[in-house]
Amino acid sequence: MHGSVVITGGGTGGHLKVAKSFVQELSERGVHCIFIGSVNGQDKQWFEHDTNLKKAIFLDTRGVVNKGFSGKVKSMIQIYKAMSHCQEIFDKVDVKTVISVGGYSAAPASFASIFRSGCKLYIHEQNSVMGKLNKLTSHFATELFSSYDKSSKIKDYPVDMIFFDEAKIREKVKKVIFLGGSQGAVFINEFALKVAKKLDEMGIQIIHQTGKLDFERVSKRYDSLGIKADVFDFDMNIAKKMGRADFAVSRSGASTLWELSANSLPTLFIPYPHAAKDHQYYNAKFLLEKNLCFIKRESELKEEYFFECLNSDIHKMSKGLVHAICLDGIKSMVDIILDENE
Repeated sequence: MHGSVVITGGGTGGHLKVAKSFVQELSERGVHCIFIGSVNGQDKQWFEHDTNLKKAIFLDTRGVVNKGFSGKVKSMIQIYKAMSHCQEIFDKVDVKTVISVGGYSAAPASFASIFRSGCKLYIHEQNSVMGKLNKLTSHFATELFSSYDKSSKIKDYPVDMIFFDEAKIREKVKKVIFLGGSQGAVFINEFALKVAKKLDEMGIQIIHQTGKLDFERVSKRYDSLGIKADVFDFDMNIAKKMGRADFAVSRSGASTLWELSANSLPTLFIPYPHAAKDHQYYNAKFLLEKNLCFIKRESELKEEYFFECLNSDIHKMSKGLVHAICLDGIKSMVDIILDENE
């Protein structure tokens, strides 16, 4: 491989998980990477001390979406300055390959790659509805990787092997896991508490990720109901928690959706209603069209429907999920990138 490889993008965990997968896979093949992200968002938490990286650079950039005119102008000036800085970095370390995972922090390095002669841009789009930045830069990309786009050479999402390792075919619902993500989802927390008593009466155990802000309140509610649930705010070993469950209730951000798929865990998805371009709904709809999940919007969800899902043929759905995602998606993507940069 000639020249340095830059991985860029982030802001939120969904983008950063994909970036982490690329860094780990390239590192295992002896390719050292530079990560370029933002001082805003979660980028520093994920990559500031990553020993697989040659260097981690964090620039002062912010998103352009959902801002007034002056906010947009300010953000675009920041991106332009950061892009110029990226061009200097590219010249210094001879960058020939940039892999963007999307998010506003990918903008400077992505644009710098477009204006740099001999530099190839690769994009991974994690959602079913393409983000604005990826939509714009994809016209200049050598390859676009996506779990949803029919033109993508590799139609997979990079999921950590632990989710495949913990997978099993479910036969009957004995344990339900409620997933609000590390930040929590109050709606899912409240719904879990509404159905908890009946689940307990049915002999179904509850595993519940509340998020840090709602952990104490939810824990006390379970105590007051006299229910011994496995309640936690955040767990680095979430794959093991999923592996113990037979059914999930979850948001449908891309990383969680594909992790649940890799785990062969039948799921009722409740999309986050304020997600950009309603992408969480369309992420889940992609699986629904293959009869591999259930979906209800917050405004439509009834307790009766949840129990209907539990009593459906989860064995068939769990079995179908085995073929929804390949375990070597990240390897196949990196194969293509390295082959094209020999």
